[in-house]
Amino acid sequence: MKLSTGIIFCFLILGVSSQRWASFLKEAGQGAKDMWRAYSDMREANYKNSDKYFHARGNYDAAQRGPGGAWAAKVISDARENIQRITDRFQHGSSGHGVEDSKADQAANEWGRSGKDPNHFRPAGLPDKY
Repeated sequence: MKLSTGIIFCFLILGVSSQRWASFLKEAGQGAKDMWRAYSDMREANYKNSDKYFHARGNYDAAQRGPGGAWAAKVISDARENIQRITDRFQHGSSGHGVEDSKADQAANEWGRSGKDPNHFRPAGLPDKY
């Protein structure tokens, strides 16, 4: 009920057209695919010190889709880091293990989403395929 009320509010009060919503949702879906492709490439490459590059690249590609893609990239990136924080706590207790890596991942995510070149994080020797 609350969701439908919110949508009606946006349509009537804020003047958000259905075409803009459709565009936003399309961009979000494409952005999610960009994030998945970067993740899949990272797993396939299995290349040391390349994770920040793939974080930046996925966020960059998604954000290039438009506001929906940037939104999807932020939601996916934040969810991934929050899940990792929880699993690290179970594995390592409250030792702070992984906190610095998570902050560095988030910095790479922001770098990419802001439109900056993800190659800034590209490690030497990473195959050109990526």
